[in-house]
Amino acid sequence: MTTKEIPVLLLTGYLGSGKTTLVNHILSNKQGIKFAVIVNDIGEVNIDADLIQKGGIVGKKDESLVALQNGCICCTLKMDLIEQIGEILRMERFDYIVIEASGICEPEPIAQTICSIPRMGGMYTKYGVCRLDCITTVVDALRLQSEFSCGNDLTRKGIDDEDIENLIIQQIEFCNIILLNKVAEVKPEELKRIRQIIHTLQPGAEIIECNYADVDLKKIIHTGMFNFEHVATSAGWIRGIESQVTEEEEEEAHRHHNHKEDEHKHEEHEHQHEEDEHQHEEDEHQHEGHSHHHHHHHEEGEAEEYGISTFVYYRRPAFDIHKFDHFIATKWSRHIIRTKGVCYFSHNRDMSYLFEQAGTQKQLTEAGLWYATASEEDLIELMRQEPGLLRDWDEKYGDRMQKIVFIGQHMDKEQIIRDLDECLEE
Repeated sequence: MTTKEIPVLLLTGYLGSGKTTLVNHILSNKQGIKFAVIVNDIGEVNIDADLIQKGGIVGKKDESLVALQNGCICCTLKMDLIEQIGEILRMERFDYIVIEASGICEPEPIAQTICSIPRMGGMYTKYGVCRLDCITTVVDALRLQSEFSCGNDLTRKGIDDEDIENLIIQQIEFCNIILLNKVAEVKPEELKRIRQIIHTLQPGAEIIECNYADVDLKKIIHTGMFNFEHVATSAGWIRGIESQVTEEEEEEAHRHHNHKEDEHKHEEHEHQHEEDEHQHEEDEHQHEGHSHHHHHHHEEGEAEEYGISTFVYYRRPAFDIHKFDHFIATKWSRHIIRTKGVCYFSHNRDMSYLFEQAGTQKQLTEAGLWYATASEEDLIELMRQEPGLLRDWDEKYGDRMQKIVFIGQHMDKEQIIRDLDECLEE
């Protein structure tokens, strides 16, 4: 007996982006597809009741339009979502499920939930299985113009202290299709800039421009585009993190550290005239600027026309956490849109941390112990199982490193690098 499979379209996007308009557009389809719609928080949407009842697609009594309230499906309502999908499968009268997530939902946990259902078995798969077909993120081009203006026009009134930029970036980074809505409200040149920012954040997603969410359904329905591993590893910052460190980069990282050590020894044993010391600092500045140019030169080249760029900060020595905290608090550039990467600190060299920034939100979380902390026996086994570990292994530091990806517009990369270098331990 063949198990019936029902595809699922997950719609994400911030409030007012046009998700509900798109749902109404889907329900009015002329293709004869019977849709079931799950809406997370019915209070913030306005699904057209006439569309629901017209043509016998769905009716209120059979709960084909389901509202999941008092929470969001990426966290507190996970089981509610699972049970509701199971109920839709039990009805055996629908061809396709559309899930409209709340504007404050992050898509990855929802995708994990949907993908877990076929493995649950029992009552959840008795009448068929669901398959995540595609994740479409609807974004408001006009809002992006404001949110990605690097803070110039950013307003957060009435948003319960949530950082809009952070939510929008999370939604852009984890999807298959970006529906760039309301493009008629944005000037063509500005639209090109917005597209380039989106592409830099998420190079793997298809960008479709539209107005009033009027998109050809064939482009978002029955696409078969979703693959969890592919989507989870396609964001721009991940590509930067996973890129192999070149010999030149490795040499520069060590050269920088050796230069600092030599400078320290020099200060211990020499007393120079103020002018000579000043000249030395200028030479050092020139040296660092020259090195960094070479270090990052191969990372550039994609969007310079609009000042949009990405680069990787790579060093081996530990950060001083007090200096790093001071940098974050006082020197953080408003031109940085997205930052994510691994780092470690001199007060706890064994622990790796994940540093993440999107918009004004910044957070530092423990990511586990470095492999360098393992016993020699365990380390040999780890290297046998993960040959890639040898690629980034250093005799002195092991796998410890600072490797942070920056994405922004008109960033002063050299200044950011100098500021971060000042955060390194002496």
